Amino acid sequence: MTGTLIYLMGPSGAGKDSVLQAARPILEAEGCRIARRVITRSAEAAGEDALGVSPEAFEQRVEAGAFALHWRANGLAYGIPRDIDDWLAAGHSVLVNGSRAHLPVARQRYPDLLAVLLSVEPEVLRQRLLARGRETAEQIEARLRRSAELTRDLGAEAGDWVRIDNSGPLAHAVGALVELVGRSRACG
Repeated sequence: MTGTLIYLMGPSGAGKDSVLQAARPILEAEGCRIARRVITRSAEAAGEDALGVSPEAFEQRVEAGAFALHWRANGLAYGIPRDIDDWLAAGHSVLVNGSRAHLPVARQRYPDLLAVLLSVEPEVLRQRLLARGRETAEQIEARLRRSAELTRDLGAEAGDWVRIDNSGPLAHAVGALVELVGRSRACG
């Protein structure tokens, strides 16, 4: 028996890390594994339970075949360790923090994945990005344009993914994710 890959995606600032952190104990109690990403940014700056590595160390991992999935976005490199293949083969369902732009590649490798788009209203997203203080105003506007383009492109594949709105209280989005995973019978 194989598990299901749950591919959570959404724009930077949509709250994926907060939703994952809040949902983690519930989903893990149901048998889900949550993958820890590798990012070419320090773990402290990542704002998530990620492993920060240098660009050189990341490339060494790519060359060694250490990633099941990897991509580049917004000047950074992201990788999902190959451990997820072992977890899936053992029957565990696995939740990963993915990328909208990389979804077609992820679907090729994992055709039965459950794609989940965590969305947020554009003005809420702008305010969250400003509040975290990582980017300039110009970089934030570029992120907002990229987010709109990627979400518009996903619209062509409607039905192949499920949207969860995280514009309001965090508990609503967490509850929706936990319910979705439970309904899909992806965990357990």
